[in-house]
Amino acid sequence: METREIRTNAFNGWVTLSVLFLAGLALGWWAYSAIRSEVEFHTARHVVSIVACGVVTAIWFVLLLGFFTLQPNMAAVLILFGKYKGSVQDSGFHWANPLLIKKKVSLRAHNLAGETLKVNDLRGNPIEISLVVVWRVIDTARAVFDVEEYDDYVRVQSEAALRHLAMAYPYDTFEGDTLSLRGSVDEVSGTLQKEVQERVTRAGVDVEEARISHLAYAPEIAGAMLQRQQAEAIVAARVRIVEGAVSMVEMALDRLEEHKTVSLDEERKAAMVSNLLVVLCGRGEAQPVVNTGTLYT
Repeated sequence: METREIRTNAFNGWVTLSVLFLAGLALGWWAYSAIRSEVEFHTARHVVSIVACGVVTAIWFVLLLGFFTLQPNMAAVLILFGKYKGSVQDSGFHWANPLLIKKKVSLRAHNLAGETLKVNDLRGNPIEISLVVVWRVIDTARAVFDVEEYDDYVRVQSEAALRHLAMAYPYDTFEGDTLSLRGSVDEVSGTLQKEVQERVTRAGVDVEEARISHLAYAPEIAGAMLQRQQAEAIVAARVRIVEGAVSMVEMALDRLEEHKTVSLDEERKAAMVSNLLVVLCGRGEAQPVVNTGTLYT
């Protein structure tokens, strides 16, 4: 059964303190008068007056225990004999029934830096992952009564959401993948925040931000995955180089024909294309060769 927060107000502490101060002065005068009369007259009526004064004085001291203070973004959950009476969220100096239990709850933003977890991604690769969550309490009644230790509840549920998220995405983008933990930061963070929020709503908590703070392959496969990434980077770079080289060769042939610098037949064009591609795509510097003959000798 979910608990609903009830907003309530406490008495102004300064006004109550002034009233109790005046009442204390009156009690002092009453006690002085009762004791003096008993000493002078020794009557039963004055004894009863002294006893009554003592009882009222004890009540006065109990009433002094009802004062409490709240800083900005703090709340006090009021409980009377096990029954929820309401939550005070106004900062300042207050007074409430001394018999009330005043359980203070912080409404400030909290940072949760999760521990590094070792889980498997969508492809079964072991990875290390951790998260950072920014959250705050928005329903004090739920935070106090619906869960046990709401800060621990947020931590455990956040880690559970992170494990589920890690198993739903691959670490990196390969053939056929659209989203990944490493390459789709905004999308993954949005999904993570939504899932964490769904899990901690029961505790009266609002998740303002949830992001992955650490992401890496597990040590046992880190070396192999690094080699794979390097190989993919080399292939991608080679593809770009070949595309650029082909464009440059096409441009060179078009310019030669446009300006009629030299007339090339198909065989000479093929030889020129071959030489230019070797020069442009080679990893080392080209070595000039002086050709004193022709392609036909």
